[in-house]
Amino acid sequence: MPIRDESIRLGQLLKLASLVQDGSMARMVIENGEVTVDGETVLRRGVQIRPGQVVRYDGQLVTPSRVD
Repeated sequence: MPIRDESIRLGQLLKLASLVQDGSMARMVIENGEVTVDGETVLRRGVQIRPGQVVRYDGQLVTPSRVD
């Protein structure tokens, strides 16, 4: 998943990867403990995700990479 900046917020990444429909769904699945980053459950949608980190939700994996 290409991103333009040094990092992206978790909720935005879930939307960009089409894993959730909108921000409210992203918030719900994150607060319910359904999302992990590098194998650890994350409960805040504002967490900054950097290139190379692995985000997992609903059996799907997303690993952002930097695009210049």
